[in-house]
Amino acid sequence: MPMIEIHKISKWYGSFQALKECSTKVNKGEVVVVCGPSGSGKSTLIKTVNALEPIQQGEILVDGYSVHDSRTNLPKLRSRIGMVFQNFELFPHLSITRNLAIAQMKVLGRNKDEAVERGLKLLDRVGLSAHKDKYPGQLSGGQQQRVAIARALAMDPIAMLFDEPTSALDPEMINEVLDVMVELAQEGMTMMVVTHEMGFARRVADRVIFMDAGEIVEDDSKEQFFSQPKSERAREFLSKILLH
Repeated sequence: MPMIEIHKISKWYGSFQALKECSTKVNKGEVVVVCGPSGSGKSTLIKTVNALEPIQQGEILVDGYSVHDSRTNLPKLRSRIGMVFQNFELFPHLSITRNLAIAQMKVLGRNKDEAVERGLKLLDRVGLSAHKDKYPGQLSGGQQQRVAIARALAMDPIAMLFDEPTSALDPEMINEVLDVMVELAQEGMTMMVVTHEMGFARRVADRVIFMDAGEIVEDDSKEQFFSQPKSERAREFLSKILLH
């Protein structure tokens, strides 16, 4: 059974249709990169997966549970789907250790010692153990994003969603975040990643979804997408983005 199933979903903001009958799936252990021009609906699509964005039509299943069914325990389902945003979303007034522990305690019911131990283990994994007592404002953007990834992993997610995780970073910091994501992918984490980092897509993606104007225009293996994209719009996009 696919980990994430998206069936003909549509979404409007007032009279503007942001998503138009989008359908795709992500199998367990699969890495799917979602790309496309600005305003194409990429971030909206990924945020519908854990109901951060409501939809007006269609259905989304995560691990067999309908995300938008009123009977679904949404907080519990969300706790199983890691989400990493562009702007880190760390609590500025809490230490890094506290940032890593608080959701585990409040959502998963772990005691403080257990939550801190789990958080510090993952902080070590992203190479930031030395910064456990600092506050987010004392870290670089790349370091904050790695903390955000560690925080998401501390919840023991069944899948990870990344919404342009490197777009707010200085160029020098991008690779330190991508390296953590590559490692996750190689360990078999189910991942759906909105990004412009085509090098990352070529390295670890199983499939690439290309969006334009709220529609999924292509949904193919990375080999197919990069060597022979089917649509003129994707060819145009790649010719621009791969030149730089």
